[in-house]
Parts: sequence; structure tokens; C-alpha cells
Amino acid sequence: MTHEVNFDGLVGPTHNYAGLSYGNVASHQHAHVHSNPKQAAKQGLQKMHRLSELGLVQGVLAPQERPDMATLRQLGFSGNDAQVLEKAYRDSPALLAACYSASSMWTANAATVSPSADTQDGRVHFTPANLVNKFHRAIEHEVTGRILRRVFPDETYFCHHSALPSHEALGDEGAANHTRLCARYDRPGLELFVYGRSAFDSSQAAPKRYPARQTLEGSQAVARLHGLNESNTLFIAQNPAVIDQGVFHNDVIAVGNQNVLFYHQSAFLDTQSVLQQIRQKMPDTQLHFIEVAPNQVPLSDAIRSYLFNTQLVTLKSGHMALIAPTECAEISSVNAYLEQLPSLNTPIKEVHYIDVKQSMQNGGGPACLRLRVALNKAELAATNPACLMSQTLFNRLNRWIDQHYRDRLTLNDLRDPALLQESRTALDELTQILQLGGVYPFQR
Repeated sequence: MTHEVNFDGLVGPTHNYAGLSYGNVASHQHAHVHSNPKQAAKQGLQKMHRLSELGLVQGVLAPQERPDMATLRQLGFSGNDAQVLEKAYRDSPALLAACYSASSMWTANAATVSPSADTQDGRVHFTPANLVNKFHRAIEHEVTGRILRRVFPDETYFCHHSALPSHEALGDEGAANHTRLCARYDRPGLELFVYGRSAFDSSQAAPKRYPARQTLEGSQAVARLHGLNESNTLFIAQNPAVIDQGVFHNDVIAVGNQNVLFYHQSAFLDTQSVLQQIRQKMPDTQLHFIEVAPNQVPLSDAIRSYLFNTQLVTLKSGHMALIAPTECAEISSVNAYLEQLPSLNTPIKEVHYIDVKQSMQNGGGPACLRLRVALNKAELAATNPACLMSQTLFNRLNRWIDQHYRDRLTLNDLRDPALLQESRTALDELTQILQLGGVYPFQR
């Protein structure tokens, strides 16, 4: 039996609102508001527990070490740790905030994953995203790759690649611009790579206001690394007009699972062509295209509520459920749509609401918080068992958060050397809980 396992990123101890992500409307709207790292971590952990209770296999991924002292020193801030923090706060608070970012919580950006049913060598392939469009995220991929190798260690079943070269022509945002359609998780599927622009073909449409973070060339490179072929890949142009309205990743405007593609009418540059190509590549699969029109849910409401950044999951019963943020119930057009969605003739029969407000305010919904990894029985058995959710792990992580996380954090707190030590102490203990070994620079 093959499961699609959701590996959620734990929210790090330095969760803060620095407004670092240009093009992410929620991130900018809440810039410089005080954050609550403890509440954020518990909301994310509760979401993991809820999916586990629904019968899904759920995993946990460790956050990055923050602040990133090595990067601060590489940028010329010298002295002991306290002096480095004070100098950075005084001379370049924006750089300090970037090196304190807890954005690795959004593990949909951690990597692109291709299951063994799709790849030429029959292994699960992982490529950490280079995330070159944002400095605070471009410094993540080395540690991300190290963590993934400790969670999926057996080379018999897993193949780990390095991130693509760190150049804007190969901009790669990971699974946030990638989804997979299939009849069943254990059968070959169609991997959809959605890109915002081409680096080398200037005739292709591109957004004018906000950056297109994913390039066609980056997507094609990942597909080659994973041993995919033309029959099981499709490269899709995102609608540049929706990028300019704040749809910085495809998972803000569309989500797929097995034979269902749930999307806003304005998601793609040429929607009818996209649907036709999917049908041509999956002639033996009964597909469900669930299109939401602007008169049902205006684009602005879809973005504000993160309607399409819901998790679309298959339950043990065989039907599907949406895991939606509570904001979806608070916006009238979205609430009305979701109330009638389970009665439509589609596999989606349930909607479950969860509170991830601390993440939502920083620009990430339920789907941002997870990396999907389809694993057969042998691959799941080869996965680090300490990283799989259980009641025991849930209880232990709750105690760990209570012990190490602050209730309130402001940008002024980032100069505090005690926060650095608190974070390192917390992460050192976490690597023991998850049996990861020394993945962080301060441990090596």
C-alpha cells in the first residue's frame, strides 16, 4: 500500500513578522506586528495531530537554525555572537531580520519530490529548492537537504539531489509550484510543474508588478534530475495577471490530489489548453476538474482566505477532504462555496477547518506548511520512524515547545543574544527527539 505522507515543518522559535516576502500580500500587511512563536508552533503541531487523527500518515520536519550566524559573519559582521547581533541590528536591521526568518516552516517550498512510481530508477527523488528570489529563503537549501537526508536515509529507496545553481534563471520554489495527478498513489502519475516566466524566452508573458519566482528552466531541470519523461510531466504557465495580484506561488490558486484538480478560473495562462493536455496524458483516468469562477469566489477573496492553499487529502474511506484555514469560514463568498462543495458530484466530501492564524498572517496557509511524499510500504519502513507523528511524539513536542518558545517576539528582540542561545538549546534537543544527529552548523 502506498500513502501520501504529509511532512509538516515545525515552526521555529524565532517566528516573527518582518515583512520579508515582496509579492506576498499577507506578509507585507502584517510586517512588524508582534508574533507569538509558541502559539504558532502549537497551531502547526495541532494541524499535524488532526491529520493523524483523520487516519493519514503524518511526518515532522525540523526547522532551520535561526539566526543564521554564519551568514551574518559572511556578510562582514564580526566579533562574538552578541557583538555580531548588535552590529547587524544597528547597521542593517533588514539583514538581521532575514537571517532570523522562520520561513522554513513553509515546507511546501523545501523541495520538489517525485515518487518512485514516476522515476526511471524506481526511487523517490528529492531536490531542495534554491529559493533564489528571496535572500532570507535562499540561505535554507543546504540545511534543508541535510535534514531530508536524515529523514529519508536509505539510498536503496531515496535519491537526494543538490539544489539547482543559485541563479534567477533557475528559480525554483519547490512543491509550491508542483503537484501530481494520478489514479492511485502507487501508479505512475502526471507531474505538473507550474512556472511564472521563462528565463530565456522573452516572448512568454510575465508579471509586471510582482516577481515570478519559478522559471520554466528551473522546472525542466528538476524534472531531468528526477528521471521523469515527457509522458509524465507537464509544464504549465501561471497567469501573470494573478501573480501581480499576490498569487506568488501556484499553491495559492490551485491544488491537486490523485484525480482531482481544484483551481480558480484565472489560475493558468491558458486553462483550456492545460486541461486538454492533462486529458491527453491521462486518457485512462477519470479526472475531476473543479473550477471556481470569479462570480462564485472573487480572486481577491480566494487570495485573502487561501481557499486553494487548503490541503486536499484522501481519507481511508476513499473520498477526499479539504483541510482549510478558519479564514475560509470568515469570508462570505468562500464560506458559501465550501458549504455547497461536498454536495457536488466530486470526490471532495468533507471540509475540516483548522486555526493556523500565526502562519496565515505571515503569508502561509495549511498547504504551505506541508511537503507531500508518496511512499510505498518498503519506503515508509525505511523512513526515520522518529519523524512520524504519534500521540507520544505529539505530547513530547508540545512539552518541548512549552519549555523553549517565547509567547511574544518583536523585531527589537532579534538583537537579544539570549534568543540565539534559547533557539540553539531548543534545536539541539529537537534533533535528539527526531533522531537527526548533527544537522545544524552549531552542532558540527
